[in-house]
Amino acid sequence: MEKKTPLFGKHRALGADIQPFAGYLMPIRYDGVTSEHMAVRKSVGAFDLSHMGEFRVKGQGAMAFLDHLLTNDADVLPGKAYYSTMCYPDGGIVDDLIVYRISGQEYLMVVNASNIEKDWAWVESHMTGFDVKITDESDETALVAIQGPKAQIVAEKLTDAPLEALGYYEHLTGVFAGVPALIARTGYTGEDGFEIYTRSGDAVAVWDAVMAAGKEFDIAPVGLGARDTLRLEVGYPLYGNDIDHSVTPIEAKLGWVVKLKTDKDFIGREILERQRDEKPARNLVGLSVTGKGFPRHGTPLFQGDRQVGTVTSGSIAPALNVGVCLGLVEYGVRKNGTEMEAEVRGKRIPVKVVGIPFYSNGSRKS
Repeated sequence: MEKKTPLFGKHRALGADIQPFAGYLMPIRYDGVTSEHMAVRKSVGAFDLSHMGEFRVKGQGAMAFLDHLLTNDADVLPGKAYYSTMCYPDGGIVDDLIVYRISGQEYLMVVNASNIEKDWAWVESHMTGFDVKITDESDETALVAIQGPKAQIVAEKLTDAPLEALGYYEHLTGVFAGVPALIARTGYTGEDGFEIYTRSGDAVAVWDAVMAAGKEFDIAPVGLGARDTLRLEVGYPLYGNDIDHSVTPIEAKLGWVVKLKTDKDFIGREILERQRDEKPARNLVGLSVTGKGFPRHGTPLFQGDRQVGTVTSGSIAPALNVGVCLGLVEYGVRKNGTEMEAEVRGKRIPVKVVGIPFYSNGSRKS
């Protein structure tokens, strides 16, 4: 039986299309994917992301533990966050995640909802030899995201925390909408915004306060459908579509989160170092659809009679009004401008390799 987030009643009252996702009953859309997408691009939207997983890591060995477990560097200052991949020994991706450094000996890992049980088992199985304690706080934690050009104005109505001084991938602990919260300038939309982590019991109060504070800007509740198109427009990978155990971060062009120049011995390092040196057999690329229609996940990509890759994500990009895709293609056809065809129901649709992000006019603070 699927779980419900603390905001399930709010979604139902708003008339959301609610469907199972990652073990939860989640809002897929309210008024429609395109209108919700454009609300975030032009003004502001609110997301319920309480289905995400949160693991707290504490102890003198917390940094060393995360440096062994993850490909990116845990040696960031308290109040900073970082994006990373977590890999198997063969270099395949266990998950991609965000880590917040709370203090010198405490971190918060935020993992994908579909991977909570798998990730927990993986993390727990690698504790031996590290002075560390981990706690799964997923069920006790709610997450409301505010994203869009007006996100800061809305958030400032609900907290005295110095949001203007908070940089991208930074966070602080404070009071938000009258309740204790971790306030982070993070998100997965390409727009400026904040992710508000609170106790599950405070989720309704935070949601109601956000919707009231954003009313003057026509704030929209945003479902997972528009969250998907928003992240695709800016070329962010989705676990289960674009990346998984069969894909390495080097293949996914996430080499920037693989710290091979350091001497830290993270899981999968040997394989990833070899891929970096020898070049991977394939790469994740952006594709612009130059024909009619748009390919979806699993669509084969051809040059003539030879299959050269597979679409991993595809949609109409609402802010651009064109079809865009991510795809895993052979290394030799990865360069921008390379033309190929996607085969959809026996018909060929022309596509072309282009740079990522597709949409580059977002309000995200770098």
